[in-house]
Amino acid sequence: MLLDQPITMKNNGQINVVLNGQKKKLKVLNTSSKEITPVKVQSKHSALKEIEDALSTLVGMDEMKKMVKEIYAWIYVNKKREEQGLKPGKQALHMMFKGNPGTGKTTVARLLGKLFLQMNVLSKGHLIEVERADLVGEYIGHTAQKTRELIKRAMGGILFIDEAYSLARGGEKDFGKEAIDTLVKHMEDKQHEFVLILAGYSKEMDHFLSLNPGLYSRFPLVMEFPDYTVDQLIDIANRMMSEKEYKFSKEAEWKLKDHLLSIKSSSSTQTAFSNGRYVRNIIEKSMRSQAMRILINETFDKEELMTIRSQDLIFKEYR
Repeated sequence: MLLDQPITMKNNGQINVVLNGQKKKLKVLNTSSKEITPVKVQSKHSALKEIEDALSTLVGMDEMKKMVKEIYAWIYVNKKREEQGLKPGKQALHMMFKGNPGTGKTTVARLLGKLFLQMNVLSKGHLIEVERADLVGEYIGHTAQKTRELIKRAMGGILFIDEAYSLARGGEKDFGKEAIDTLVKHMEDKQHEFVLILAGYSKEMDHFLSLNPGLYSRFPLVMEFPDYTVDQLIDIANRMMSEKEYKFSKEAEWKLKDHLLSIKSSSSTQTAFSNGRYVRNIIEKSMRSQAMRILINETFDKEELMTIRSQDLIFKEYR
């Protein structure tokens, strides 16, 4: 918080301030001036404020944002209970993220790593992102070895497994089961030394859990990442453009919105549409198309260099 008015120091070298609703006395040392310049004082909830600022840049995801705050509150209050001699509730923080591609799952995992680092829940807060090929080996014993090595790398941070349901696709004889067994063991043995996040399509993740009845109870936190609406996708597109110092012409924005409405209304894209990732791919293609148009026309004024026009938007595929 910011003390936004000058404070006059008393003769005894003390000043009285109100901080977080409580009166505080501060001793001022080595100053020749009786007027103190306003200073920034760190809030006791600075970790929450920082994560909220980061979350505010993400479009939608209201339920997920609410759950992140609940996780913060639980960790903070649990520390206060421990300070008062009460029994701390050492709950595991392993999670499951369910949703289609491009809905922000990896981004949220990174933010959680930073939050857990600031709250001393994790010692490093880094993210190790892997998929089936990184875990599953080619012969008996190889999978367990690869999985243990990745868990070791994730110690103090988060191990994020995308499309986790693929570990159960091959049945009982598949080496994916060996990876699951190894993960389950380390989740229990080292449950407070790293956080495991399994991510994937909602339907496939539900089926995956039904094949492993003992797995569901090991993930106390389940977050749903719904698909973005068309308006939210347009908001995401404009934010991406602004970050790169580009903008859509009105006609280009209308064209993109019509295209997204068409894609979202098509039943064939319900499990294949990649949301924000798809929008990012469109923008990157449009920038290349705009660059070619400008090069040919040799119109290098600032407005034209910034503007993506309707002819720059080319839609070839929906994924």
